Amino acid sequence: MKQLFAFVLALTNLSCIQSVYSQSKPTPPDNKPWNSDWIAAPNDPGNGYGVYYFRKSIELAAKPASFIIHVSADNRYKLYVNDSLVSLGPARGDTYFWNYETIDLAPCLKAGKNIISALVYNEAQFRPEAQISVRTAFIVQGNTVTEEILNTNTTWKCIRDTGCQPVPGFFFAASKGEMINMNQTIKGNWKAQSYDDSKWSNAAKVMNGTLKGMSWGIDWALVPSTLPPREMTYQRIHKLRIAVGLSVPPAFPQEKAPITIAANTTATFLLDQTFETNAYVTLNFSGGKDAGISIGYAEALYDKGSRATRKSNRDDVDGKDFVGRIDSLIADGSNGASFTTLNFRTFRYIRLFVHTRNEPLTIDDLYGTFTGYPFKRTAIFNTDNTEIKQILDIGWRTARLNAWETYTDCPYYEQLQYIGDTRIQALISYFNTNDDRLARNALTLMDHSRIAEGVTRSCYPTKGTQIISTFSLWYICMLHDYWMYRNDSDFIKDKLVGERAVLDFFSKYQQPDGSLKDTPYWAFVDWAGNLAGGVKGKDGSAAIYDLQLLWAYQWAAEMEAKIGLHDYATIYNQKATQLKATIRRKYWDPVKKLYADTKEKTSYSQHVNSLAILTGMVSDAEMPVLSKALLTDSTLTQCTIYFKYYLHQALIKAGKGNDYMKWLDIWRNNIKMGMTTWGEVSDLQNTRSDCHAWGASPNIEFFRSVLGVDSYAPGFAKIKIEPHLGTLTNVSGDIPHPNGKVSVSYKLENGKWRINISLPANTSGKLVWKAKIYLLKAGANSFFI
Repeated sequence: MKQLFAFVLALTNLSCIQSVYSQSKPTPPDNKPWNSDWIAAPNDPGNGYGVYYFRKSIELAAKPASFIIHVSADNRYKLYVNDSLVSLGPARGDTYFWNYETIDLAPCLKAGKNIISALVYNEAQFRPEAQISVRTAFIVQGNTVTEEILNTNTTWKCIRDTGCQPVPGFFFAASKGEMINMNQTIKGNWKAQSYDDSKWSNAAKVMNGTLKGMSWGIDWALVPSTLPPREMTYQRIHKLRIAVGLSVPPAFPQEKAPITIAANTTATFLLDQTFETNAYVTLNFSGGKDAGISIGYAEALYDKGSRATRKSNRDDVDGKDFVGRIDSLIADGSNGASFTTLNFRTFRYIRLFVHTRNEPLTIDDLYGTFTGYPFKRTAIFNTDNTEIKQILDIGWRTARLNAWETYTDCPYYEQLQYIGDTRIQALISYFNTNDDRLARNALTLMDHSRIAEGVTRSCYPTKGTQIISTFSLWYICMLHDYWMYRNDSDFIKDKLVGERAVLDFFSKYQQPDGSLKDTPYWAFVDWAGNLAGGVKGKDGSAAIYDLQLLWAYQWAAEMEAKIGLHDYATIYNQKATQLKATIRRKYWDPVKKLYADTKEKTSYSQHVNSLAILTGMVSDAEMPVLSKALLTDSTLTQCTIYFKYYLHQALIKAGKGNDYMKWLDIWRNNIKMGMTTWGEVSDLQNTRSDCHAWGASPNIEFFRSVLGVDSYAPGFAKIKIEPHLGTLTNVSGDIPHPNGKVSVSYKLENGKWRINISLPANTSGKLVWKAKIYLLKAGANSFFI
């Protein structure tokens, strides 16, 4: 099909698109009933895989200054105005809270005839695990009577593209690939004004469009999305690494340069973005009737003969196997054909495989359009240490690739918002950006995920019900994090009902002494030793679960005392006191001076002893021996890159923060292995995902621990500055704050430190320097000590 899914970056449309995407998101309407319909293709049951096109023509007397609509679909849509993409969505949620997007179409409209069109697709049984669905459907609602000319109803035209099918592959919880037979697809540019849609059917009504709370039904309870439009940035691919069976111009792929593959030829080339990315991939091509084209996407190449289980240096391509998600095309011989993926693809490497028949095929161009949540990095870390800069840059890329319409655990395999991952990701957002909307969205979705027993799902949104019960305790910690770093107590107060439900769930599994017994569901802690599948002693208990519950009680008690109910604070403090005594009695080993994993004291871990420090279970006298063991005792079960977040927090609390740079070997190993994002686990040759944001904790600690900026009052109302500079002698930085930013600089001059600290308006704080405390005021503070 000529210009199938032709994307948005043609220069003729670029200014229109930039205007739509750069504008502030319009305010959703008052909670008034909608009078538009959910529509679909006529006689289509809506429960099968399908790609559908919708069109509506309107006449305008003049170019409007504003033209606001609200739009949603199931599963997803791409909305165009006069052949220009203006919106992608909807942001994933669930049927009780089904998001619609609000867009001002005015920048792309003109006087006279305008074509509004949409691509709507339903991946049905092949849809991502995170995609909840009712059936195929599309809806547009005008904001006022003027815009209601675009309300979806049976005046819209619709057709199904029968040339599109899924490509099942090996395990992906994310989208499958696409199979496009261009001999069977809709011909012509169906988004253009000149396109003849006279043979298209009128759309069929599925049901009324209904806002949440305005109907007894919950097929799609519509709510306004709280998230901004995603970033969409043109991105060239950097390098050609291998070419077999064809000649490639030197300029390609960094520049557009046509490549012709002769008739009856099999050709392959391997492209290297040089870093991992998320992008909509666009392939433009001509000719090649009935040629087969395969576009493969991989984070890394596998060692030959390892059966796609072992990876070595990610920069190496010789002697490697390519295994990855694939999109496939059959060319129809037309000129100027174009394919763009329905959803983004995650990759470092792209392999293009072409088999021509009786006609040559020309690759006109191949490029990507980066996409992600539009985070702006406002934190600054100034140093001449290139390693620190590299670690921060890789961590930021990792965090960005795992921030879309939700946080995700990994962009390539699952795209699921797991609570354990998301706690760290949200903190990265707080310390690196001024934008907390994705974190708020995560907290809200996790609150929605609670089942009748009170516990949350492990990840949400999801069409399934996986429960990692211990992640519900991290959710309570997430609530506390937001409460401390963002000035929005009312938002957290609204979530305390859920916090109480989670703790009530766990209370049912507490023994008379407070210790948890047989913690239900998947009791995952970390991909380390027996902590992945669940550890417990003969009595069904384990220190790691008791310590997580203790920490949750402590955080919940703090929140309840300030913004909740004092009776709950009293109950949770009592439970915490009892649990502390039980943990000490059951798990403390006075000989090893460590907390054991279980009552039997046959195994020990960094995990348990880190949480023991963080929950106040280690006295000042015991701290030196225990913290030394965390660093030197190799018999302890070692934390992976994920749980090192908690290990490092514990070591800093133990007074060892000046050694922070010495603890980063796993990140250095990632870099040595040619990785451009952080791997899922510490075993880098056998890690599944090459991009897991739970490993990006240095993007927190370089600001919170090294520069030393932290909150010690709800809402970041009071700021503690306690740097851990190690061998650094000249370093400075900025950290975002609800009232502006915090700026710090430290410079060693002739044996004394020149320290400059700037606090935002309406805040106060303290500097902790070599066991002394110096009070700080809003504005500039200077010391030479």
